[in-house]
Amino acid sequence: MFTDRVSSLQPEGAYAVLDRAQALEAQGRKILHLEIGQPDFQTFPHICQAGIRAIENGQTRYTSPAGMPALRQAIADYESERLGLPIGPERIVVGPGAKPGLFFPTLALVNPGDEVIYPDPGFPTYEAMIRVAGGIPIPIPLREENQFSFDLEVFDRKISDRTKLVILNSPANPTGGVIPLDDLRHIAAKALAFGCWVLSDEIYGHLAYDGLIVPSIASLPGMLEHTVVVNGFSKTYAMTGWRLGYMVMPPALAERVELLLTHSIGCTAAFTQVAGIEALTGPQEMIAEIVAEYQRRRDFIVPGLNAIKGVSCQVPQGAFYVFPNVKSFGLSSKEIARRLLDEAGVAVLAGTDFGSGGEGYLRLCYATSVETIDQALGKMAGFFKSL
Repeated sequence: MFTDRVSSLQPEGAYAVLDRAQALEAQGRKILHLEIGQPDFQTFPHICQAGIRAIENGQTRYTSPAGMPALRQAIADYESERLGLPIGPERIVVGPGAKPGLFFPTLALVNPGDEVIYPDPGFPTYEAMIRVAGGIPIPIPLREENQFSFDLEVFDRKISDRTKLVILNSPANPTGGVIPLDDLRHIAAKALAFGCWVLSDEIYGHLAYDGLIVPSIASLPGMLEHTVVVNGFSKTYAMTGWRLGYMVMPPALAERVELLLTHSIGCTAAFTQVAGIEALTGPQEMIAEIVAEYQRRRDFIVPGLNAIKGVSCQVPQGAFYVFPNVKSFGLSSKEIARRLLDEAGVAVLAGTDFGSGGEGYLRLCYATSVETIDQALGKMAGFFKSL
């Protein structure tokens, strides 16, 4: 009845768990939410005011499909500084959120039958967009013993002349891992040798801890012309509902992706883009405050998880997720996540919601209060003790 490109699509696990958790809340149950990956902070006030003023000033009409020139220039300036390379606005394409930045370059680059390498466990949209484009998904395991970076031995075996695209995510969802610079150099050398593209999802780039600066593969020699950097405002500026993201890519590819935007969404809301200009050019002090608070929460939840007998959890380097190992209990990740919600009232995600490589793990989001985390840890300790 339906085409192959949509028949294989599955819902994101986070939304399915949220629906189940909300159904239990409607029955009067108290649920502690650690499943949805979005900041619990409000959008910065000066950004909100810029968006409101834009609406009041009538900036509610169509804009260029690639984005308002002022926003593209602001992004180009920001990325030039971040990447340490001259980036012009002709390389910037704006979209409603970062997901178009994942989907549209994939559609522009991947032909049916092309192979695409992506992380496993990884963000579910990666496999979905590969399949919609008609590509062949080639998962590469992220190893706990390697801080959840690529297994480079498997990567070297899987990359070939059939590889059209390599997808990276650093810091990563769901693991919080950051790909080390030496690993990026290895991946870049292989990509250049085989003539394939790299799509680097850097949406969590600002959310790194202990003073870590997250490297981008686009900054490496020769890679700017072979890389699509995907970024946005959702995580850094607590703007998930504003739907504002962007891509950095070679100008010729940007022209093709702009056409895909033209014939699909048309353009991104003007007042949202004005808010984005304010986000990039206005005060930045709140970012450091938020990162410090996330690190405080990380440093609370990781020891709490490791104190539960049978649970082991690495210290994530970025994002706002922990990915504890629960293999010792002998149950599937799905079973543990389901029972934690039903029996303990704690909503978490199974590692397998992010690919088969997530079996034996759970994903918890610590973008919530320390009080909520503390309550959840207590309930989880009681649950795992009963096993």
